[in-house]
Amino acid sequence: MSHLIIAPIILPAVLAGLLVILRPSIGLQRAISGAGTLALCVIAVMLAAQADTPRAYFLGNWPAPFGIALLSDRLSSLMLMLTAALGLLVLIHVASTGWDRSGKHFHTLFLFQLMGLNGAFLTADAFNLFVFFEVLLIASYGLMVHGGGRERLRAGVQYVAFNLLGSSLFLIALATIYAVTGTLNMADLAVKLPDLPAGDSALLRVAAVLVMMVFAIKAAMVPLQFWLPATYANAPAPVAALFAVMTKVGAYALIRFGTLVFPTDLAATGTLIQDLLQPAAILTMVIGAIGVLGSRELPRLVAFSALGSMGLLLIAVSAFTPQATAAALYYLIHSTLAMAALFLLSDLVPNRRDGLTAALFMAAAVAMAGMPPLSGFVGKLLIMDALRASAPLIWTLILLSSLLTMLGLARIGSGLFWKAEAPRPSDSIAPFAPLATALCLSALLALTLGAGPILTWLEATAQNLHAPAAYIAALSLGAGG
Repeated sequence: MSHLIIAPIILPAVLAGLLVILRPSIGLQRAISGAGTLALCVIAVMLAAQADTPRAYFLGNWPAPFGIALLSDRLSSLMLMLTAALGLLVLIHVASTGWDRSGKHFHTLFLFQLMGLNGAFLTADAFNLFVFFEVLLIASYGLMVHGGGRERLRAGVQYVAFNLLGSSLFLIALATIYAVTGTLNMADLAVKLPDLPAGDSALLRVAAVLVMMVFAIKAAMVPLQFWLPATYANAPAPVAALFAVMTKVGAYALIRFGTLVFPTDLAATGTLIQDLLQPAAILTMVIGAIGVLGSRELPRLVAFSALGSMGLLLIAVSAFTPQATAAALYYLIHSTLAMAALFLLSDLVPNRRDGLTAALFMAAAVAMAGMPPLSGFVGKLLIMDALRASAPLIWTLILLSSLLTMLGLARIGSGLFWKAEAPRPSDSIAPFAPLATALCLSALLALTLGAGPILTWLEATAQNLHAPAAYIAALSLGAGG
């Protein structure tokens, strides 16, 4: 077994513990969390380079399904790379703005957040997915209210309440699945569910719907989206930028479960998840676009943009075809970086509205609205092409939502940079503060220019997801793997 697979979980956990024990200066905290996140980027790239063949890691050398198993494949390594890269950009921003001085333990919570995210992407066991959900959520609670404030605390309470509901539903769903199958290992479930007795089918369908509801809460999908606008709009901007990948955990879980545990050819559930997911995703996209048009403040507008982009992403996911899944993964990368760029800009705009900031906002707005020439346009074309079978309705709604998003961003941008009085520059913000935003947009440009080879890699990833024999085989190797 390669111990590299567990490193993305162990490394941030150890570094977070050291920060709690040592309580170093803010400069040393930045150095430790920055070095750790950079190391995570390298580890993620190394895992991606080995991802053609899924590789399992068995904690304590206990074989699956009895022990805790981790698995690195193309999808999990992609999410690890995206999380580490985004974490590094957030750290650059907080260091340049001094935002991490506004409260204690930011870097500790940040590292625990990375640990929870990485664990959720690597685990091959449904119960441990629940465990890592709780780790990342506990860390996010602390990050959400970092720096204090009445509105932030109120939004944090709402955020906690919704996610506690999700956690309770997840436990009920897991208990139901275990009662029916006797296992929670995802590969083991993929093997056992096709042979499930007909009498247990109704109970399994209930569990499948509950699981989908849990992931819908994580992904902020209608009708469980209420927590996202208030949470993201009131969260500190760098935290909201990091949260851009946290909502993708729900999308990741839907892809993983929808292709491995509850595929559309499973007799007990059939197209149940697909039939429920697609209309909810369409409504999520439309409500997000309407919210963008109606927003009067930049953080709230970006929060609704995040909601709309999740809707479009989940429309692609709901098709559950290799082509649509590849398009969804491309758009997932794009929307995470575009959303992060806008949230980081929302932190700069109150203190800086020069030409550079205006140019960065225009580029980020073009990306978020899905206009050419950036990767949002490519991503939407890929999704629309994958959904040609339902083109008249879905294409119309996608284009209308893009138009509403563009109008909302244009209106608030003109108000900020043309009509509003320029603010006084803040001495606490370094001259290189826009660097993280510029790097986000540079990544989007690279995603556009490299769309061909990137999409080829994502298409291979999607093919592996929809033909999971290699994933199942990697976990069947037991302690000898």
